[in-house]
Amino acid sequence: MKHHFLPKLALLFIAFLSGAAYAQDLPTVALFTTGGTIQSKGAHRQKLMEYGEGRVTPAELLADLPELKDIAIMEVHEISNVGSGSIGADHHLRLAKQITETLARDDISGAVVTHGTTTLEETAYFLQLTVKSEKPVIVVGAMRPFTAASRDGPFNLYNATRVAIEPTAVGKGVMIVLNDTIHSARFATKGHTYHVETFDSRDIGPIGYTDSDRVVFYRTPLVRHTANSEFDVMDLDELPKVDIVYGYQEASAAPIPALVEDGIDGLVLSSGSRNFGGEIKKAQAAGIIVVNSDRKGAGRVVLSDRRFSSGYITADNLNPQKSRILLRLALTKTSSLKEIQRIFNEY
Repeated sequence: MKHHFLPKLALLFIAFLSGAAYAQDLPTVALFTTGGTIQSKGAHRQKLMEYGEGRVTPAELLADLPELKDIAIMEVHEISNVGSGSIGADHHLRLAKQITETLARDDISGAVVTHGTTTLEETAYFLQLTVKSEKPVIVVGAMRPFTAASRDGPFNLYNATRVAIEPTAVGKGVMIVLNDTIHSARFATKGHTYHVETFDSRDIGPIGYTDSDRVVFYRTPLVRHTANSEFDVMDLDELPKVDIVYGYQEASAAPIPALVEDGIDGLVLSSGSRNFGGEIKKAQAAGIIVVNSDRKGAGRVVLSDRRFSSGYITADNLNPQKSRILLRLALTKTSSLKEIQRIFNEY
C-alpha cells in the first residue's frame, strides 16, 4: 500500500503545483462593472423584461462563470450597479481615468466593461475617444437578465474576455462584443429593443467574430482613437453640456431656447426642421455650437455649401447620441467651428 500511495500523493502534489503555475501564467484582465441587464435579476426564469428584483454583484457574476478561470485572471473594479439610463459624465470620466491607469500596468492584458445596452454605445464611444492605451477595451452587455432561462450575459462576458486577451485585438480601439460579434465602438449602435442580435454597424459591418475555435478579425478601424486621440480627460471633473433636439414634421422649436436658457454649450440636431431656423440662429449668436446629425441611422451628413455658410458642424455618419459625446469632448479643447469640423472628420 505504501509503495503505491506515496507516488500517487507525489503526483497529486505535482499536479497542484503545475495548476498553480499554469494559473500564474494566465493573462490578467481588468473587469470594470457598471450594472445593466447583464447584472439584473427577474422574478422568474421566463422574465425577459421589467426585471427589477435585484442586482448581481461582480463576485456573483464571476462565480457563475467558472470557465473564465481557464483563460484569464479577472481583476474587478466596481464602478456602479445601475441601469444604463443612469450612466452619465461622472461614470464616463471615472471609467476613462481608471481604465487608462490600469492598462498602463505591464501585468494587465486588456479591460472588459459590463454595461446596460440602452446607452452602451455612448459609453463605448466615450472610451474610444479617451482611453490612452492600445490594449483592447471591450464593452459588453446582455439582452436578457442574469436569471433568465435563455440568458446571453455569461457567454457574452466569456467572449469579451477572449477578445481582451487576444493579441490581434491590440490597436483596434474600444470594441463592443455581444452575440458572438465584434463591433468597433465608433460604428456600432443598438438596433433592436429586445432581440439578442441587437448591435449593428450599419454602414461598415462588424470587424470580427468570436468563433468557437478562435477570435477572428477582418478589418481595423481607420478613424483616430484611444492612444492616438487628442482628448485628455485625466484632469477633468465635468464635461460641457450638450443636448439633442429631434427633428420631425411640424417640430416645435420651443426646446431650443429652453435649452439655451438652461446653459447648454452645444446642440445636436437629429435632423433639420423648417421651424428650427430662427431659434438656431439665435442659439449660434449666443455662442452655441450646433451639429447637424441625422435620424436615419446610416450614411454621412455631407458638408454642403449651405450648411457651411449657416455655421453648422456636420456629423459625418455619427448618430445624434454619439455626436453629442464627440461634441462634449471637442468643446473641452476649442470653440472654433473649423477645428470642431476637423475633429468630426477625423474621429
